[in-house]
Amino acid sequence: MSKKVLGVIPARFASTRFPGKPLALIGSKPMIEWTYLHSKKAKSLNELVVATDDEKIRDAVLSFGGKVAMTRVDHETGTDRIIEVAHQFPEYDVIVNIQGDEPGIEPELIDGVVDLKLKNTDWEMTTAAVRFAETEDPNDPNRVKVVFDQLSRANYFSRSPIPSSFKKKADYFRHLGIYSYERKFLLNYHSLPVSDWEMSESLEQLRALQNGNTIGVFLANKANLGVDSPRDLEIVTEEFKKKGWI
Repeated sequence: MSKKVLGVIPARFASTRFPGKPLALIGSKPMIEWTYLHSKKAKSLNELVVATDDEKIRDAVLSFGGKVAMTRVDHETGTDRIIEVAHQFPEYDVIVNIQGDEPGIEPELIDGVVDLKLKNTDWEMTTAAVRFAETEDPNDPNRVKVVFDQLSRANYFSRSPIPSSFKKKADYFRHLGIYSYERKFLLNYHSLPVSDWEMSESLEQLRALQNGNTIGVFLANKANLGVDSPRDLEIVTEEFKKKGWI
């Protein structure tokens, strides 16, 4: 029996750095609509919903024909919101956390992460990475690095450059914020002890690793820019114009 896959796009209105970000316009469409439309093209998803605690975002999603799951307002992390949505959709075996601030997300990225999970049913999670561009600085703590073995299993995630370039220049891979979870593992996630690595690096996925779980890493060919600030929004808008989308 094939597993059913649910895609979830968490979307908060009260962002500290960019309030109202999901509703920021790119051309004539809000960012959440672009993210939804591109994610909808992924062949691996049986269903796609936006998870939000805000009525304005809910109304915007419904206006363009999207599906919405309303959640509590007191979630500390995006994972908490995903867990609540998973409880609302008990028939799905694999749940995919798709970042709401990546309006140009490639459906192939979603399909790659899901395919890796479906092919490795004993792995609790899968995520993605992309090789660092020449213009990117591996010393930037906001660019999370990941190292993984020849079987595509993550060994560690860090804000520091890993591996070090002690004897020769290392290849660096930037972690991309998309995850697919085995349902049972996701629902039991908060039963895992909080990780020393997680607290040190401020990277939630390290809790899974330090507690002995496997995170598979899909290596993408490219990654589109996420939107963390109004300046990022301007850059994305220019990219969309070049592609003829707006």
